Amino acid sequence: MNSNFFNQIRQMDISGDLHLTIAKSTEGILVVSVMLKNEACGDNAKNIIPPLNLRGTAEELDSGFFHTITAPMQSASGLMADMESFMKQLEQVKMQSAKEKQKADAQKKQHEAKDKRFSDAMTKAEELENRADSVRLG
Repeated sequence: MNSNFFNQIRQMDISGDLHLTIAKSTEGILVVSVMLKNEACGDNAKNIIPPLNLRGTAEELDSGFFHTITAPMQSASGLMADMESFMKQLEQVKMQSAKEKQKADAQKKQHEAKDKRFSDAMTKAEELENRADSVRLG
């Protein structure tokens, strides 16, 4: 018996681990569950991607298995890659946002320090003016 099953899996161009569960049903029917797992994807939403379930005789599955699963598995693989890319971009945005917040906080503190120096200088000027007025009156 010569099969190209594993060569066809290799040629599917997917990222992750392909999990297959094969169960015998009644009357010569097989139930095949195909699920793609990608641990490199950090988004937990990957866990709600459902498996692809196929039912058929051995002959039906032999003739149409890869034709049936290739597009959905490539879509799931692409989705998980996009999810991971999104998660990385989101992390970069968070880091950039934190930097911008620190920068804004530093500018605010600098502005508050200038305002305080100005306010202190105005208070001192008023005190000196009041002393000068009292010396002239006195």
